[in-house]
Amino acid sequence: MQLEIRPDPAEVGRARRWARSRLAGSGIEADETLAETLVLLVSELVTNAVVHTGRPAVLRLSVPAAAGGPTAGERALGEVVATVRLEVVDASTRAPRPRCADGGDTNGRGLALVDGLADRWGWSPEGAGKRIWCEVDRCSSPGTDTAACDAASVGYGGLAYEAV
Repeated sequence: MQLEIRPDPAEVGRARRWARSRLAGSGIEADETLAETLVLLVSELVTNAVVHTGRPAVLRLSVPAAAGGPTAGERALGEVVATVRLEVVDASTRAPRPRCADGGDTNGRGLALVDGLADRWGWSPEGAGKRIWCEVDRCSSPGTDTAACDAASVGYGGLAYEAV
């Protein structure tokens, strides 16, 4: 699934709404920690593309066919891992650069949030631009509800965040 993003800050809200609807259609409920985490990651990656490149981008979301089913392998005995992948492809060749934001700064924390919330992330050159991606694992154990792996709450540095 993919969404074309215009170089306009209003696109960030549209991308969040699009991601929520796609996640709900894949069986990931809106009130699950996994959904909140993924929407926050979409927000950060799309914001970076819009603000730092000023060019159109493409948001891609890959959700396993059965988000809670045995699609990606096993992490522990009986625990199935399904990986949700987000990608943003933009037309800038400039590498993403994590910054160290001070307490009063109003920006500069996006990649730190991605690093703290995603199980894996990275970037690579893509044609005349780049692809930045992140992955979040979703685990299930027999007899339990499916929940986000290793993530009891959406948080970073002792602070909780909610994607709105």
